Amino acid sequence: MMLKGKIAVVYGAGGAIGGAVARAFAAEGAQVFATGRTKIAGLDQAAVVDALDEKAIEKHLRSVIDKAGRIDISFNAIGIADRKIIGIPLMELDADTFTLPITDYAKSYFLTARAAARHMVPNKSGVIMTVSALPSRTGTTLNGGYGPAMAAKEALTRDLSVELAPHGIRVLSLRPHGIPETHTMKSLHRLKAAKLTFDQFEGYIAGMSHSKRVMTLDEVANVAAFVASDKASGLLGITVNMTMGNLSD
Repeated sequence: MMLKGKIAVVYGAGGAIGGAVARAFAAEGAQVFATGRTKIAGLDQAAVVDALDEKAIEKHLRSVIDKAGRIDISFNAIGIADRKIIGIPLMELDADTFTLPITDYAKSYFLTARAAARHMVPNKSGVIMTVSALPSRTGTTLNGGYGPAMAAKEALTRDLSVELAPHGIRVLSLRPHGIPETHTMKSLHRLKAAKLTFDQFEGYIAGMSHSKRVMTLDEVANVAAFVASDKASGLLGITVNMTMGNLSD
């Protein structure tokens, strides 16, 4: 098992990607401390942690350290409600709604990464990760501030890596694209705005990939487990391109 004996904290474990990653980490032998902004159905041991609340993050992480002795992996997969963000043309969007995803995604990633790093530096070891998306690098429509938010997270990944790599800490992002099982893909608001049925939208996403299919949650989670493991020690300061050919690096 690639993560045997590792201590991992997953923020946003109530979401599709966060939940899949938490399960993959556990399957690979990690002791996983899952968190969600609200209680996660079917996962009684998960902690309720608002990943935008600095004190709540630090209090929870201290409890993890008290129980497990350290933290080896911090994975931020939080999401924010997109009902007012997705599906509105930029020229019709108010400034506060536009900046909401930029500030919230970047702030949460910063807070969770900073808290983890402060505990990892003394051990000279650790992995800090988050999730990005294709709009960070390519133009899209009706996504509001979502693209700039993902670009901010990728930039923060690079900056964190430069500062933390000398302390033995790896910082990375994953950039998947078009996963039908996620809330964003299922958003009726997005589909209504795009005037597409779900099957049509999924077909459109699949048609952009080299393999002409969409990605699965298991694929994302399995890559996350590998990247978090010591087998990926040569990967740091990058965003792993998982867009299935939608974007060529």
